[in-house]
Amino acid sequence: MSCFEGKVAVITGAGAGIGRALAVELARRGARLSLLDHDADGLEEATRRCEAIGAQVLAQVVDVTDWDGIQAAAAAAKAELGGVDSVFAAAGTIHRGSLLDSDVADIERVMAVNWRGLMYTVKAHLAAVTHSKDGRIVTFSSAYGLVATPKYSAYNSSKFAVRGFSESLRQELAGTGVSVTCVFPGGVRTSIVRNGSFASGENRDTVVRGFEKRVARTEPEEAATTILSGVERRRARVFVGADARLVAVLERLVGGHYQGLVPAVGQLLGRRQRRSG
Repeated sequence: MSCFEGKVAVITGAGAGIGRALAVELARRGARLSLLDHDADGLEEATRRCEAIGAQVLAQVVDVTDWDGIQAAAAAAKAELGGVDSVFAAAGTIHRGSLLDSDVADIERVMAVNWRGLMYTVKAHLAAVTHSKDGRIVTFSSAYGLVATPKYSAYNSSKFAVRGFSESLRQELAGTGVSVTCVFPGGVRTSIVRNGSFASGENRDTVVRGFEKRVARTEPEEAATTILSGVERRRARVFVGADARLVAVLERLVGGHYQGLVPAVGQLLGRRQRRSG
């Protein structure tokens, strides 16, 4: 029996990518679902897939950066599903470009979705989760929350912030029965880069093609299975993909000196991915 069977799981970013894969896998494991996304069409498709499996689904179109909207969604989940047992704050966005060439609005949007939206989601649902006998909070950082790379300062900043938030919250909730798991995905086959923003002078097509062909090696369904395995065990950290595990080892071994090794690691990962492909 899955620990999620009969329990209520909230998922943001449920309309696509890892969020949708988590929704479908949790439906298979017998969870009742509160699915949130700003994309109505994607949310409708995720809902259809989960309901086809037999899951009870409450789908709500909401922007995670809207505090009032997130509060209302949390209240609806509690009222209509009877409570909240776990929260998967998977919504995210990305921006590529140097600080000099990037618009401030693009940088602020990344921070708003990836950091503030995640914090809103967790805070709005936390009181309900603490009343669960089996509470779990799941946050989403990234391999980019372990090491930084050029032209992704906004994304790096947001994911480092999620990492710090998660580690602090895990300590706050020690002894309450609520665990906090921070997920660090590597390259997963989602549309996040394709749907991201780009500074002037960046070649969108080249970046997207490079990500989808050379970096995104893990399927969302595989990522969801890995994540849920770690969450079930109440792990503090879950690394998704060989690339994320390699980055974690690098960061642990060399600390801040990794910055001089980033180009070499990128070449190593490229060679490994070409051989495996």
